Amino acid sequence: MTTFVDRVELHVAAGNGGHGCASVHREKFKPLGGPDGGNGGRGGDVILVVDQSVTTLLDYHHSPHRKATNGKPGEGGNRSGKDGQDLVLPVPDGTVVLDGKGEVLADLVGHGTQYVAAQGGRGGLGNAALASARRKAPGFALLGEPGDTGDVVLELKTVADVALVGYPSAGKSSLISVLSAAKPKIADYPFTTLVPNLGVVTAGSTVYTIADVPGLIPGASQGRGLGLEFLRHVERCSVLVHVLDTATLESDRDPVSDLDVIEEELKQYGGLEDRPRLVVLNKIDIPDGQDLADMIRGDLEERGYRVFEVSAVARTGLKELSFALAEIVGAARAAKPKEEATRIVIRPKAVDDAGFTVTFDEHEDVYRVRGEKPERWVRQTDFNNDEAVGYLADRLSRLGVEESLMKAGARAGDGVAIGPEENAVVFDWEPTMMAGAEMLGRRGEDHRLEAPRPAAQRRRDRQAEHDEADQAYDEFNPF
Repeated sequence: MTTFVDRVELHVAAGNGGHGCASVHREKFKPLGGPDGGNGGRGGDVILVVDQSVTTLLDYHHSPHRKATNGKPGEGGNRSGKDGQDLVLPVPDGTVVLDGKGEVLADLVGHGTQYVAAQGGRGGLGNAALASARRKAPGFALLGEPGDTGDVVLELKTVADVALVGYPSAGKSSLISVLSAAKPKIADYPFTTLVPNLGVVTAGSTVYTIADVPGLIPGASQGRGLGLEFLRHVERCSVLVHVLDTATLESDRDPVSDLDVIEEELKQYGGLEDRPRLVVLNKIDIPDGQDLADMIRGDLEERGYRVFEVSAVARTGLKELSFALAEIVGAARAAKPKEEATRIVIRPKAVDDAGFTVTFDEHEDVYRVRGEKPERWVRQTDFNNDEAVGYLADRLSRLGVEESLMKAGARAGDGVAIGPEENAVVFDWEPTMMAGAEMLGRRGEDHRLEAPRPAAQRRRDRQAEHDEADQAYDEFNPF
């Protein structure tokens, strides 16, 4: 059963915003109490947060679909809907968030670091918020926006100071078990380690972490063995330690050729050329191992490597190795730039930025309007309500969409699409009379209250009949 997962595809969906409410206050002796529809609640976000207690992405491997809650719709009596609850997903330290194309969206390092993977939709305004001096009693409300949906890839890159690399069964697990309190699985067969192991080492006043990366073999950078799956775990390390087996039982292998093979794989993987290297000649407690270490030590030192002869079983040479690693790690930490507090950068839009574009799509034979505001307004419009459509037309006109369409060469009857190709609202454009707004009189006004009411009209008709009868009687009876 899988107990460690370092790469998953996560399907996230933020909550939808709640719809606004169209309501009129009703009370005895107050037939026209005014609009009192509340606003809809905001949809919940999906947030990734670094949690030090989490070490694997296993939970998201079993349950890759995650969705935040929706906002509640508004209600009458100026009652706004409740906001949706944010969905907080804990991830291990060192998690990289990528999109479907492999582009890095966020690199989450440090406890509490967070990234909004999907943003919740806005809640729609109720008719109380839409009321104005010209539109005293709106008969419509805005719809809530749908929340963001999409797929993100989570990759875990172990945050460690030292990485132990080498062939399978070179003794990396044994070495990390004696240098730290880690308890990895140790056995005398290849690929014993199937997941990276982390340990904490204390050398003097320096405390650092060490990672045991699963064994590499030739072709690991192209996907052979377990190398490609776990090579990402050495990217954050400050120093690489080559663990060479001086007591290998395979006749076609020797420590120097093992080193060359691993270095070639690291070169093919890329991005690790600047990391300092140390070489550990392991298993010198075996007589043949000590003899082989004495033979190749000079050759390795001529290449510029610092060489340490150790035995994880006999626990010899470990103190010198741990302090040498502490020295390199300390120097790497001192060379890092000091972390600065996050600076909030405000980038206001240009004064002449209309916020939308109008282009002619020859393939679809329509004028396409793209922009944050027009597309959001379309999503929030209830097209079953003529007054809401008229309000949309009014907003688009004030934004300058109609004027831009004229400049782009649009004529009456031409098709206009607002939004992306796969989900656009298309209509035939009529200048100054868009989407049936002309049926509402002057834009932004609600004429329903001025429309004749049947009961009142019947009373007026009866009164007119009585007046005519009285006038006729007076004509025939002047005295």
